[in-house]
Amino acid sequence: MDPQDPRCKDLASPDLANFGVSLFIVLGIILSYVPQHARIIGRKSSFGLSPYFVLLGVTSQNCFFANILTLPKSQQDLQCCRNINGFACFAGTLGIVQVGSQWVCFLIIFFLFLLFFPRATSSTTNPAEDPEYPSTKTALAVTAISVAHAVLVAILSLYFTFGQRQYLQTYANIIGVCGTGLAAVQYLPQIYTTFLLQNLGSLSIPMMLIQTPGSFVWATSLAVRLGAAGWSTWGLLLVTGTLQAILLGMGIYFLIRDRRNSRKDSDSNSSEDDIANGLLATEETPLLEDSE
Repeated sequence: MDPQDPRCKDLASPDLANFGVSLFIVLGIILSYVPQHARIIGRKSSFGLSPYFVLLGVTSQNCFFANILTLPKSQQDLQCCRNINGFACFAGTLGIVQVGSQWVCFLIIFFLFLLFFPRATSSTTNPAEDPEYPSTKTALAVTAISVAHAVLVAILSLYFTFGQRQYLQTYANIIGVCGTGLAAVQYLPQIYTTFLLQNLGSLSIPMMLIQTPGSFVWATSLAVRLGAAGWSTWGLLLVTGTLQAILLGMGIYFLIRDRRNSRKDSDSNSSEDDIANGLLATEETPLLEDSE
């Protein structure tokens, strides 16, 4: 691309403030997923995560990543990297790095979900005793559909990038809308599963505490970077942030409720033990014990 292109000139002199915010978002995305990864690994179970939440999450992230890669403006930024220095290139493509980071982080959740999917030998729960809980066949179906979707999206993206560039913006918008649609319903099965179980299972509250406000900050950053033409990209973040806020509120409610119930049970058991050991005074207990 011509180094005198206005877009390349803009990228050659990056805004340090915007760079700082964008880099902070990348680090925030990565760190926000660590609690969820750690919770699944620590429990050695993905119990509580809806397979349909994982499926919709993977497919929406596939669409989201393909969307930002195929946006003509993103491809223009990548082409400008040939004519600008490394720092300017890195700063100018941080929007792509942000989306790519989230895609990779959710893929890790996908793999952990499959690796630690509850089976009959699980100490956390026995799925065979719970007809409401998805079977291993469901997990395998999620895997097959996710892989097939990723391959299809990759083929279509390559086709429009190298064969039908005149329709590239339209394709990017369409796949972005598809991603938004998938993300819009992604949290519905998880909300349903969490409500059904009446507990968090392997769902991480710290992850959602970081990601919920982070989604709105990230959407603002991408809106500034991509403008109105990138509405299909940052619009997805607004939708997911709102739905995640609902799930977060539900999770916090169950967490507080369970802790209160645990304290009540603990106090009740303590009282029963004290009475059994004769440590609590009753109406039949003499004020002065016989010293003999």
